[in-house]
Amino acid sequence: MNGNHSTRRKTALYLLLLTAAALLIHGYHPYAEDAEIYLPGVLKILNPSLFPANAEFFGEHAGHTLYPNLIAASVRITHVPLPWAAFLWHILSLFLMLAATWRLASALFESPRARWAAIALMTALLTLPVAGTALYIFDQYLNPRNLAAFAAVFAIAEVLHRRYVLAVLWLAFAAAMHPFMAGFAIMFCVWVVLIAHFQPCILGFAAALPFGITLDPPPAAYHEVAARQPSHYILRWEWFEWLGVIGPVLLFWWFARIARRRGLRNVELVSLAIIPFVLVATLAATILSSSVRFEALARLQPLRSLALTYILLIVIGGGFFGEHVLQGHVWRWLVLFVPLSLGMFWAQRQIFPASAHIEWPWAEPRNPWAQAFDWIRANTPTDALFALNPNHMQLPGEDETGFRARAQRSMLADLVKDKGASTMFPPLSVEWLEQVNDEKNWRNFQREDFERLRQKYGISWIVIEQPGTAGFHCPYENSAVRVCRVD
Repeated sequence: MNGNHSTRRKTALYLLLLTAAALLIHGYHPYAEDAEIYLPGVLKILNPSLFPANAEFFGEHAGHTLYPNLIAASVRITHVPLPWAAFLWHILSLFLMLAATWRLASALFESPRARWAAIALMTALLTLPVAGTALYIFDQYLNPRNLAAFAAVFAIAEVLHRRYVLAVLWLAFAAAMHPFMAGFAIMFCVWVVLIAHFQPCILGFAAALPFGITLDPPPAAYHEVAARQPSHYILRWEWFEWLGVIGPVLLFWWFARIARRRGLRNVELVSLAIIPFVLVATLAATILSSSVRFEALARLQPLRSLALTYILLIVIGGGFFGEHVLQGHVWRWLVLFVPLSLGMFWAQRQIFPASAHIEWPWAEPRNPWAQAFDWIRANTPTDALFALNPNHMQLPGEDETGFRARAQRSMLADLVKDKGASTMFPPLSVEWLEQVNDEKNWRNFQREDFERLRQKYGISWIVIEQPGTAGFHCPYENSAVRVCRVD
């Protein structure tokens, strides 16, 4: 008994060390990318007076998950400020992702060496892009996909351990956090159970799609949104992105053959289950990309099942590599994981070059856009409505910092995250299209253009890139932007 407790303590300690390593490799950017969609939902619960305008662009996502309620409740119960709460939740989710990987690897491999190789590979590759889906395996900031990801891995592990009640509980948690991504995990777990017990030969339901999609025809404006979202349409992917679909299928076929020879029943089971899962998802994605008639259904994004596929690929591939290549040679482990980790670190620095690699909750931002957004949060009215470059998240030096998430103020629709919300919820496309059309040619805007936005939408402030436009009172400016009143 004491030996078991000692082993568990050592495992927990190693997982904590790997969690710290994951943070150092992949960084932390609490207001980046899809945090612009999810964090405002938490902020709105904590302070209902925020975002009096255009809240629907994040509210639809918030209304389909319990994630903002969970994070907001943790803030209220602990009285920890939201930046600290988000950071601690992110660290916890990293740890649980690695713990889930350990649990899954334990169901697949008997060898401790194989298990730790799988976890080490997951640690190094957490921010690996998933083919053409615009997803990472695990994001560099807190969001419901991360919570659903570790829950899905735990669920698959419990299915393989034949502990089905625990699997259902993990799947329920995943569905509460991110129903869309949890749908793939639910279908895969059901598929694995059916293969294990009945070995069915009919594979058509292997990539059954998540629930909650209406078949009502979308507004005419939806076509304009859909045309700008190539990740939803596999036929618009680059050729190398197709390799991210074909490669895993071939590798899992190879893994299944190796597993059969070595008597690794669960590895063989998972490998054989994932092949039709990916193939049917690919067929569905191809059909949905083939005609404008299926445009509104393309948001089902069946190939987001690749996120789960890549996780399983890393765990099984890492286990085999550790057992048969790395073995007990420390230098081989170093030769693999040191360059791999440095490469992933370098890749993250290219994505967020103007920001600190780890944006600690107590540190001032060094990104001038983030500095401006912080000034806005502290010095402008809560009900202020801002206009800024609709493509600001993709400008050099902006580092995909979300305005609503960081500044905590309303803004007109943008061409990045609000576009994504409109593709998932077609009724938003009408309002989105009208606003982005009114923001066209932003770089050439003069005072009369901003006045037009003020009269139509009621904007009271603007954020404009340097050197800006003459004729405004701008109480804040830095090397990148000016924050100006529109009176």
